[in-house]
This record gives sequence, C-alpha cells and structure tokens, in this order.
Amino acid sequence: MTIITQFPITYTLFLRSKNLQYVPQGAMSMIGRKKPKRWSGDVTCHSDALDLEPDIFTSDDPRHIAESLKHSAETSTRRKAQPFRSAMSMLVFYVNRVGRSLSPQRHQVLDRAKKELRRVFGRPG
Repeated sequence: MTIITQFPITYTLFLRSKNLQYVPQGAMSMIGRKKPKRWSGDVTCHSDALDLEPDIFTSDDPRHIAESLKHSAETSTRRKAQPFRSAMSMLVFYVNRVGRSLSPQRHQVLDRAKKELRRVFGRPG
C-alpha cells in the first residue's frame, strides 16, 4: 500500500486481485464492509414482546398511549420482564430511536405519556 497525496484528496494505491487501484484515503475503511442491517424500526412494528396498537406513538393523547401500552404489556404472554418494565422500555426505545427528528411537541407528548404510564401502573415518579 502506497499513500499518494494530491491536493485536496489523499489517495492510497491499493493492490486488489493483481490490479492497482487508486482509492481515496477515507474510502479504505469502507472496502470489504457490508451495509449495516437496520433492525430498530422493525422492533417498533413487530415487537416480539408486545402486541402494540397500530400507530400508537403518533397519538396526541398521553393517557391513550399509556393505557394502550399497559394493555399490551399485561395481555402479552411473550414478554420477559414485568408489565411496567416492558411498557416503559418500549416507550423509551421509541423515543430514543426517533431521536433528534422528534419535534418538541411530540417529545412533550411522549414525556407526558411516560408520567401517565407511571401513574396508570401506580408507580411513584
């Protein structure tokens, strides 16, 4: 491997199956890598622990979100944790997965849903 610097890009001479190729320096780390699988979106739709109401996280009513998550957690036979933990984990997972693309209004509704979920399950907080 030989590094060749040309303004403004640094190239690396890369020997690949008896052919010489000039590859940009940053692309060297990408050679031979597979595209990562995106599994998190599938979890929200096809959770193995809870049978969620369709589009529950798009509701504007925090109480409705909390009641639906509680119902899903209590009726599920596939969950491994207690119902409260399963419901709260799914809500937190969704908030973390959406991340920065979540509007302040949606974030506020989902934060209220967390508080409502604690209240519905009779938990302090």
